Amino acid sequence: MTKEHANWSPYDNNGGTCVAIAGADYCVIAADTRMSTGYSILTRDYSKICKLADKSFMASSGFQADVKALQKVLSSRHLIYQHQHNKQMSCPAMAQLLSNTLYYKRFFPYYAFNVLGGLDGEGKGCVFTYDAVGSYERVGYSAQGSGATLITPFLDNQLKSPSPLLLPAKDAVTPLSEAEAVDLVKTCFSSATERDIYTGDSVEIMIVNASGVRREVEQLRKD
Repeated sequence: MTKEHANWSPYDNNGGTCVAIAGADYCVIAADTRMSTGYSILTRDYSKICKLADKSFMASSGFQADVKALQKVLSSRHLIYQHQHNKQMSCPAMAQLLSNTLYYKRFFPYYAFNVLGGLDGEGKGCVFTYDAVGSYERVGYSAQGSGATLITPFLDNQLKSPSPLLLPAKDAVTPLSEAEAVDLVKTCFSSATERDIYTGDSVEIMIVNASGVRREVEQLRKD
């Protein structure tokens, strides 16, 4: 193995950052649109958010070839589910499917770090965060990708989810209004763009609520 290959990381083939926030009746999923290899930007307009069902969206950072393969597997299994049950998967069901799919490949894992967000059966916002081999947790907010180490402390400071050890258990949803959550996401990406070369150009934001899905795009630094 050459020194060049020894230092290679799949993050060099994308990087980027994904963030999701769950509220009482909404979910915000966002990702930047920069795809890069090392110090070279391949495209400034690449969507890292995939619609898995009407109320379920997945944002992924990592090695984009693996991300695309994972998206195809999930789409095909969701199609089979729809034919068998004559309905779409709920977001919690999709979360379990994603966990099973990643765990099945644990010995040769997809190099993809995912955040799944949407609405559950009660209409509440839900966010599920994952590692590369399928371990997952329902949380009020999450960040993944090369900018996650910059954004997560900021989200902790602003939102601070209740401890899962508290009894009785408290809801994981954040207390912010939908507009406040969108503004917070924009602030997160503006901050991360200043210090992470793999995050930038623009941020794509999907807002899921009872009335449907809304898409917003906010411009970021391009250098």
